[in-house]
Amino acid sequence: MTWGFPLPRRSKRTGQPVKPRPVNNIADLGSFMWRFIAPRPEHRCLIPMSGFCEAEGTPGAKTRTWFGLGGQPILAWAGMWKTSPEWGPVYAGLMTGCNEAVRPVHDRMPVLLLEEDYDRWLRGSLDDVRAIQERCFPADLMSVTRTQEPWHARRPSARP
Repeated sequence: MTWGFPLPRRSKRTGQPVKPRPVNNIADLGSFMWRFIAPRPEHRCLIPMSGFCEAEGTPGAKTRTWFGLGGQPILAWAGMWKTSPEWGPVYAGLMTGCNEAVRPVHDRMPVLLLEEDYDRWLRGSLDDVRAIQERCFPADLMSVTRTQEPWHARRPSARP
């Protein structure tokens, strides 16, 4: 699958279609891209990941800060998917406000799911989806790893 739903675009100069822009993160479930997909459980998925990274520091000297689920090598991000005419199967992840672990670095974060959330996310109503997005993931369950690796390194190293 390709990460990112294609957002059709047109050239400002010619008005002709140009390469779509990927939309990787879902913030507003009511926007035109998501309002028809969010209510449909068959378009929800779990995105497995070992953690997520954010840029931290001063402009020009930002470094990578990794967030994970302390003690667990894999965690699940609440995602949605579809088959697009442009790129075939695509997916994106749901975002929410940050918790206290992430707040020093960024004001939002992925909607992380605990195992007991999986069924509600995958099969629940649109109200369930909204409730999961609005809740704050427990900061005390998260690990934070600050690195000296530059945010814009040519080849990112493996997650610490």
